[in-house]
Amino acid sequence: MTAAFVAAGLGFVPSTATATEGPTTPVAQTPADATKAASAVQAGKGSGEKFHSPADRSVRTTLPGAAGNKTADDHPGLAAEISGESYSAHRLGLTAKITGPDAPLDVVVDWGDGTTEKRTAKGGEEFYRDHVYAEVGEYVVKVTVTDAANGVQATNRMAYATSGSEFTPHAPTRLLDTRDGTGTTQGKVAGRGTTRVRVAGNSAIPAKVTAVVLNVTVTSTTADGHVTVYAGGGSRPDTSNLNYTTGQSVPNLVIVPVGEDGYVELFNGGWSPVDLVADVTGYFTRSAASGYTSMTPTRFVDTREGLGAAKGRLAGRGSFTTRIGGLNGVPAGITAVALNVTVTNPQEAGHLSVFPGGGQIPTASNLNFTAGQTVANSVIVPVSSDGRISVFNGAWAGTDVIVDVVGHYSKDSRGAFRTTGPWRAIDTRDTEAWPGRLAARGYLSQWFVHDPEGVSALVMNTTVTNTADSGFLSVAASPLSWADTTDPAAVKPPRPGSSTLNWTKGATVPNLVQTGIGEYGIINFWNQGWKDADLIVDVFGKYETN
Repeated sequence: MTAAFVAAGLGFVPSTATATEGPTTPVAQTPADATKAASAVQAGKGSGEKFHSPADRSVRTTLPGAAGNKTADDHPGLAAEISGESYSAHRLGLTAKITGPDAPLDVVVDWGDGTTEKRTAKGGEEFYRDHVYAEVGEYVVKVTVTDAANGVQATNRMAYATSGSEFTPHAPTRLLDTRDGTGTTQGKVAGRGTTRVRVAGNSAIPAKVTAVVLNVTVTSTTADGHVTVYAGGGSRPDTSNLNYTTGQSVPNLVIVPVGEDGYVELFNGGWSPVDLVADVTGYFTRSAASGYTSMTPTRFVDTREGLGAAKGRLAGRGSFTTRIGGLNGVPAGITAVALNVTVTNPQEAGHLSVFPGGGQIPTASNLNFTAGQTVANSVIVPVSSDGRISVFNGAWAGTDVIVDVVGHYSKDSRGAFRTTGPWRAIDTRDTEAWPGRLAARGYLSQWFVHDPEGVSALVMNTTVTNTADSGFLSVAASPLSWADTTDPAAVKPPRPGSSTLNWTKGATVPNLVQTGIGEYGIINFWNQGWKDADLIVDVFGKYETN
């Protein structure tokens, strides 16, 4: 078993399917049971992109004043073979194998960022060095071996790129709309069909973009299905990014790698045609830009209470502007903010758009709603120069709006994004792998990262399905170790007050989550409803500071 299930009032075991409100008690499990749970995320260490420059690429030169008029050609065996592995966002593991005489040789490693290391090595010796770059980017690593006794030097160079990428905000812009042919052929995407959208070089996005932030919306649906977004030219994963039912328009935020061809592909997993819309709000590149900092979800706006905006529903076709930077633990000088935006009590169907404070209202939307619906969606949006955002109600009647801040991007943060997966971490529908559904008023604990040092946040897609009543999901880092998590006598974590996604009876609802992992690398998923539900969690990447 890869997680601890806990239900209100009693342990969640295969024979127990319901629970009542009360203190929570986890099923006792050993840390060894959780080892597999963290394997895919932890695999980022020691399994990154590899680089290599063979020994025959070494360039030999004669040192000035070499004795006996000897030249480099007189010592063809002097060389360095270089191999590297980018196993975290900023880190390079370098292995150098030296060939030459069995005598001390001077070796200099130039990391390409203005720093060097010196050591001695003999011919036939292999050594390993580890280096953390202050900035993500592309570098040329140079290893120089000097045989002073014979007056010759050999130098080998290896091109290297960090595996981490930093974020650049982009004004909300529509890249794809199958309804009018924006970015693709006009017309619905067939059932089990795929459409492609060009990202690299489109709308001023650089050619070397590594990943993109898209708000993807499925609409004009006539049957149930799902949408999977993945790198162009790559294999389609088994995971999903959003789910829909007949007649629904469903948005969800997606952070997806861009293929080597510069495209992203969108697969309609249903059997009937649908329209697809994709709006870009930012992208990642291997160049210094803005890193991510996770924070405990903090409420900045609630129009029901007059928090951060005027009290009362946001009027139809109305907007408000609120400050984020410099308040409630968010520093001034941020470039973008990660939000969970919720609409509740809407008087009619419509959409919501979030954009830089005081800017022009975009054609892009962030979430869609129907009359009476409570719906949430993750949003990553640039802020204005003074740290503000604006929210526009695209309906013709009023609605309440809630804005929770879950993180922010700034030039001072080292949190660089790194793709891991996608892979399915949790699926309670799989009764062979999981002991049952996520219990009403209960929570599930998953140990994602065994060694949390350097991992600041995870990027995952959460989906709740097979719902029997209304409710909402909360996702939060656990304050408990795995030993305490699996100890029935230990004090249980506090119930979060913020929501990640909201659902109604019979609905299947997805939402992207960017969550910190806390001290122990364990994440809790809380069912805040009064009926059991199934939970699916797909992991797409992580932010690393080293």
